[in-house]
Amino acid sequence: MQDAKHRTAAADLSKVAESCVKQNNTIDIYQQYFEGDSIDMTAEPPSAKGLAVFRDPNSVKRAATKINWNPDGNKIAVAYSVLNFQDERMMRQRLPAKSYIWDITNPNAPERELVPASPLVCLRYNPKFQDILVGGCYNGLISIFDLKSRNAAVTQPATYTSEVEHSHHDPVYDVFWVQSKTHKEFVSVSTDGRMLKWDMRNFTEPVATYELKDAQGAEMGGCSLEYNVEGGSTKFLVGTEQGLVVSINTKKKGGQMVSVKEAGAGKHHGPIYSLQRNPTHAGKYFMSVGDWSARIWSDDCSTPIFTTPYASSYLTSGCWSPTRPGVFFTTRMDGVLDVWDLFHRQSDVAYTHKIGDVPLTSIAVQGSPQTGGGRLVAVGDSNGTVSLLEVSESLSVSQTDEKLATAAMLDRETERERHLLKRAQEIEKARSKAKGGAGRGTEADDAAMEETLRRVDAEFLAMIKDAEEEDGRAMEGGAAAQ
Repeated sequence: MQDAKHRTAAADLSKVAESCVKQNNTIDIYQQYFEGDSIDMTAEPPSAKGLAVFRDPNSVKRAATKINWNPDGNKIAVAYSVLNFQDERMMRQRLPAKSYIWDITNPNAPERELVPASPLVCLRYNPKFQDILVGGCYNGLISIFDLKSRNAAVTQPATYTSEVEHSHHDPVYDVFWVQSKTHKEFVSVSTDGRMLKWDMRNFTEPVATYELKDAQGAEMGGCSLEYNVEGGSTKFLVGTEQGLVVSINTKKKGGQMVSVKEAGAGKHHGPIYSLQRNPTHAGKYFMSVGDWSARIWSDDCSTPIFTTPYASSYLTSGCWSPTRPGVFFTTRMDGVLDVWDLFHRQSDVAYTHKIGDVPLTSIAVQGSPQTGGGRLVAVGDSNGTVSLLEVSESLSVSQTDEKLATAAMLDRETERERHLLKRAQEIEKARSKAKGGAGRGTEADDAAMEETLRRVDAEFLAMIKDAEEEDGRAMEGGAAAQ
């Protein structure tokens, strides 16, 4: 009796074990079980899906000119302004000056309001103190917002504004916090041809002023700015209205402080709207976006090492992926977002996403590793609408050896461009030498011809003189005979 019960229990357990074994055979063998395991996403087609839409609460729709993620990656600060020259809305009424901070989990209403003296064109979080933001205004002023401190009369953040006589004279198109001991210094750039360095502890006037001028002394207007500590704590890149990239090294003194990256065939045909160093290879490579193309540059070359084919519509902004070394995004005037993946293909766009029918004006990718950086992309348009997209893992998760392969490709293109420049210089030198030799040959021929003409003239004059002397002797002999 006891044996029968044991056999029955064993049979029941065998059925349970058999069921578990069969379930185990149907597991996903590609599942990531341990953190740090590499997943091959090359077979997954690139894609993106919309998660939320943040609309400008004001009745007068303004463009979302700049988007900046907070360091935690759960909020976005959006600057709203109208940059169209002689826009009709400016003539009819006073435009609202409010900009907003949005929580990405609540697209219905903004979390905080920022009210500067003039509409904000750019806005950026302090990477060390998340409660402090700096913004550049349309009228050239600089505003600092302290989210912790509030005015007594209203619930808005405390706002500090620079003085008019010491500020920019044109719209401030970009601002950047710089590395310092206090983490309270920043720079601003404007189309008035200056880059100003500020210290928020003494906000009455800028600490330093840098003039944006080319080799001939012509003034250039700055419309984009890039600063990355890995590229140099004292090095700045400025994109200008003239399509040139200006490099500024504040450590150097004299004429070498400001230098123009390219003034020849490599320049953009219009203003450079975006400028950013590669997050993975920030010490050497950066990207510029302007006219109909995006271009990748190396600090070792004066011309771009990679240029995208011209798009069918004007490009308005762009940025790198913080997690994929070879992926970058560009926005267009026709409402299209293009995603490039240099790791897999350099000749064409990897993925194209139609967001709307209005021009796109700004883009920013979430860069916080703690919240899955690289997956969320915020894109703003000319109506003040910010679309939050989630891209696929094939566009956000770094592949095996991608960092080394991308670095090798960029190094190869840099070496190729360097050889092309050297070859072009050799050809130009040979042409100049040939032209100089031809010039010297022509001068020698002219001198020989002049010598020949002088000799012929002398011989002709001597012949005439001899003929006259013979005629004179003949006349004298005839007279004597008579």
